[in-house]
Amino acid sequence: MQASNNNAADIFIYDEIGYWGVTAKQFVSDLKALGDVSQINLHINSPGGDVFDGIAIFNALKHHGAAITVHIDGLAASMASVIAMVGNPVIMPENTMMMIHKPWGFAGGDANDMRDYADLLDKVESVLIPAYAQKTGKSTEEIAAMLEDETWMDGTECVSLGFADQVTPSLQAMACIHSKRIEEFEKMPNSIRNMITPPRNSTQRDPGNQHNPTQQPNPAPVVNEGDVRAQVLTEQKARVNGIGDLFAMFGNKHMELQNKCIADPECSVEQAKDLLLAELGKTATPSNKTTQVHIHASNGNFVVDGIRQALMARAGYENQERDNVYNGMTLREYARMALTEKGIGVSSYNPMQMVGLALTHSTSDFGNILLDVANKALLQGWEEAEETFQLWTKKGQLSDFKTAHRVGMGGFPSLRQVREGAEYKYVTTGDKGETIALATYGEIFSITRQAIINDDLNQLTDVPMKMGRAAKGTIGDLVYAVLTKNPKLSDGKALFHADHKNLSSGAISVSSLDDARKLMRLQKEGERSLNIRPAFMLVPVGLETLANQTIKSASVKGADINAGIINPIQNFAEVIAEARLDEADAKAWYLAAAQGTDTIEVAYLNGVDTPYIDQQEGFTTDGIATKVRIDAGVGALDYRGLTKSSGQ
Repeated sequence: MQASNNNAADIFIYDEIGYWGVTAKQFVSDLKALGDVSQINLHINSPGGDVFDGIAIFNALKHHGAAITVHIDGLAASMASVIAMVGNPVIMPENTMMMIHKPWGFAGGDANDMRDYADLLDKVESVLIPAYAQKTGKSTEEIAAMLEDETWMDGTECVSLGFADQVTPSLQAMACIHSKRIEEFEKMPNSIRNMITPPRNSTQRDPGNQHNPTQQPNPAPVVNEGDVRAQVLTEQKARVNGIGDLFAMFGNKHMELQNKCIADPECSVEQAKDLLLAELGKTATPSNKTTQVHIHASNGNFVVDGIRQALMARAGYENQERDNVYNGMTLREYARMALTEKGIGVSSYNPMQMVGLALTHSTSDFGNILLDVANKALLQGWEEAEETFQLWTKKGQLSDFKTAHRVGMGGFPSLRQVREGAEYKYVTTGDKGETIALATYGEIFSITRQAIINDDLNQLTDVPMKMGRAAKGTIGDLVYAVLTKNPKLSDGKALFHADHKNLSSGAISVSSLDDARKLMRLQKEGERSLNIRPAFMLVPVGLETLANQTIKSASVKGADINAGIINPIQNFAEVIAEARLDEADAKAWYLAAAQGTDTIEVAYLNGVDTPYIDQQEGFTTDGIATKVRIDAGVGALDYRGLTKSSGQ
């Protein structure tokens, strides 16, 4: 890159894109160093390369602000053709070429690894297509078909198809495709392939020599031994440095192979690269899940994953990984990294603008990282909430918000006898079912830019954790409201009613508990006894000790220790103390049948029994709004699995 005095700059991409040539990191750094230029002349002669480095270069140019003229000096293939799409105009001599094709790469692993890799390539293709479509005006389907066919186009064809804007007379093209890359392109025109790799027997000859065998050949040039030695030393030094740089990118973890390559004077940098890739591929076997994969599409989400893990560790949700380079950074620094690693310059922004861009830019993952941490805090708050309703209620699910009908535990009195050869008869549930319907419960809170700049984790962790607890508490409120407010059932009578034979009286004692137990055990459907057994005793917190003493004691209250009088209700039910019952009636207590029995149902939309969190850029708040909601419904299913005592 070189800037001129007229506020313009010339940029030449004359190599592969990515690890082995022009990296996005270096490109963006050099682009920033140019300063404030208004015109960029971008010259391309590249076979393409790494997808994600190419995307970062494309975005850096796209959002630079300067007018960009692209000149295809030789070849713009693969990822280089995507970068060319930033030009307005794109100028191509007649004898230059552009090639577009589907993303490709290679990986090692089992069948699942291969499927995941194929999915990755499909996603990469969907990211590249819009760049071509925007430039050419073609549909995504047309572009996809051209990618599928590995389409090669000269300057004239590119102009006619919309990939270029102007064609100029032929120029001397510079071949810049390594032999390894030639093998990747199946449909490369022979004119280009021969130009880059001429046949070994196609040496140039003077036509006159074929008819004048007596002409003496030109004398051989004089060779200077010192010059030859200096040239060899220079080439070897470049070879050794190149191999050293190659292995340095992998943390110098393969020193033995590196030394072997350096010691062999015939081993080129390209051969060393192949040997290193083979060494990395040794662990790529179906029996080894720690597969090291080389993807010709860069490092994926390494930066995002590193920031997410460091932030999770800082919030206390994961263990800190000591080798994570993002440890110790602030939220503001995470926002900056999320942008710069995507090739988005932030030097001209103040902190508020920079954080806002990190939250709203289409290529930034910062908002998703914050959402992951907030969701972790939300679920932790939900799981750690001290609620009792889930210990004894029935869990259900509904697929929509329509009112649903449930059939109680005594839905059918008995099965009718079917005589030999007779037909089975249909049974109807009619009006027996109780109703239940979902409702949505939720709140919105904001994660402000100020909180991120101030490195305040409270809005990111404490607030969603408390909202998770509140969400679970909301379901608890609904459950115990049904129990204490005694709503009417489908028969027009209250849940606890004398006609339902599930009301008793008396303070907690062996006799009062036994009376309540008998009421439940003797419940019927028609003439058939249901034989329901109590499994839980629900009491106010003020009665918890008395209830445990009465149920868990080996003998009855007041009996002499040696009297031998056993407690007939010992351990017949589990005591559950609930503070909401103290507020409703400090003396009343309840018996409930086993969990899963038709007592009170808590239903969730599609069975999702955890709160849901979502985010969007806030309009009324200077940050992002975070919404927490849960879709749930609570209803009494049947009175026969519940018994209430007035407690006096």
